[in-house]
Amino acid sequence: METKKSRGVQGRPRAFNIDIALDQALLLFWRKGYLGTSLTDLTEAMGINRPSLYAAFGNKETLFRKALDRYRDQHAKYIRDALEEPTARRVIERLMHGVVDLVTNPGNPSSCLFTQSLLACADPDDPLHQELVERLVAGEMATRDRFQRAVSEGDLPPDADPAALARFVLTVNAGLSVQAAGGASRTELLQVVQTALQACPTLD
Repeated sequence: METKKSRGVQGRPRAFNIDIALDQALLLFWRKGYLGTSLTDLTEAMGINRPSLYAAFGNKETLFRKALDRYRDQHAKYIRDALEEPTARRVIERLMHGVVDLVTNPGNPSSCLFTQSLLACADPDDPLHQELVERLVAGEMATRDRFQRAVSEGDLPPDADPAALARFVLTVNAGLSVQAAGGASRTELLQVVQTALQACPTLD
């Protein structure tokens, strides 16, 4: 017997699993980029028609935002975990190793969805570009605040610049993603991480 839980809007049975469909959309956006992904691509990958897509997710831009949230909560969870590490060095190591793990996972496209999307949606007047920048800035500010705490706790020297250090880490991570998309191996990416750690005097 069909239960209310399995029914969609107004008691009609939903013919697809929203979570699975969203995962398929995320992977497609991740592989092809927002601009390179058409509505036909999405409906074919998600196994639904356009009316169902609009009813469940809104338009393409709204669906992309939902995909970004899912990416943040599932694939980029290492960022939140890294900020909980007890020392600034461990924070940086986990952030950098996290992106290496992400882009070298054979089940993932070899790039960071945020970095790829920001480069593709480069028009500063585009609302999507503005949202991507806001998300990037929020991540940078959270990292800066964590390094500011490290200064207050004596874990980083008093003359350390938390804002500059946060930008340094995010810049290295974006570069790692670009290198991976260009075919760099996991070993090569980890060599970059080691070089970046050695180049950061505040961690000596």
